[in-house]
Amino acid sequence: MDKSSTIYIAGHRGLVGSAILRELEKSGYKNLIHRSSTELDLRKLDQVQDFFEHHHIDYVFLAAAKVGGIVANNDFPADFIRDNLLIQTNVIDSAYRAGVKKLMFLGSTCIYPKFAPQPMKEEYLLTGELEPTNKAYAVAKIAGITMCQSYNHQYGTKFISVMPTNMYGPNDNFDLKTSHVLPALIRKFHEAKEAGAPYVEVWGTGQPRREFLHADDLAEACIFLMENYEDSEIVNVGVGEDIAIRELAELIQHIVGYQGELAFNTSKPDGTPRKLADVSKINTLGWKARISLEDGIRSAYLAFRKEYLVNN
Repeated sequence: MDKSSTIYIAGHRGLVGSAILRELEKSGYKNLIHRSSTELDLRKLDQVQDFFEHHHIDYVFLAAAKVGGIVANNDFPADFIRDNLLIQTNVIDSAYRAGVKKLMFLGSTCIYPKFAPQPMKEEYLLTGELEPTNKAYAVAKIAGITMCQSYNHQYGTKFISVMPTNMYGPNDNFDLKTSHVLPALIRKFHEAKEAGAPYVEVWGTGQPRREFLHADDLAEACIFLMENYEDSEIVNVGVGEDIAIRELAELIQHIVGYQGELAFNTSKPDGTPRKLADVSKINTLGWKARISLEDGIRSAYLAFRKEYLVNN
């Protein structure tokens, strides 16, 4: 990419897309295109085709997706598989037909088997059963990866696929019905502190381990890979370290300043026991995460207080 390239960021209002947009602007890219979902419904093929036909787009960051936490994935699997298949199929095919130079497809480490060896290497894809609670989402993302690889093979495109671990940061989703664990805990602890509640409920046993990557780190990685990587094989993006949910809850409790107790609701699902990405591939290419989890959560809590509380 050069600074005059026309770059389309699909999903620019979301956690990942907004971070990519900020990083591109900071890096001096001037010709950036984005549309809200009301302006352009990526689930509608005619709208997507018309958009690509009327804009000479060089590069695409496909960060648009229907995403959610364990509850949303478990309760609305049809929505997750349908919407994600439609979005990625329409954008990938339209990008090919419009002659886009390069496209990056954003997936997730939930594509890996539930009991994959840890840390999870890229080659573990499709080697075992998926986690049932987010199977629909994972299957959609695996289809997107396969579509990019297939277009590269048949049409000679340069479509790459990136698999970030659990994300957090500015523009996160703090809705307790659909959010992921980290933003959900930030909101729970803040509201409990404000209300003087005696305890905060944490779902599950607290034993599963998760890896958390700040959206600003992912944005840097995405631009680095767009400029330096052209293989069809997927690339993990993460920090290479994980933390138990109990430890995460205690860290957020400390940062928020909540003085009450933790109550683990073991009737709620734990999900995958451990999910740690092997990031040796991207590290070898020359990129490494720089934001510590504590610093990242502090900035995420500040963003929550500035963004979410002002608007709700």
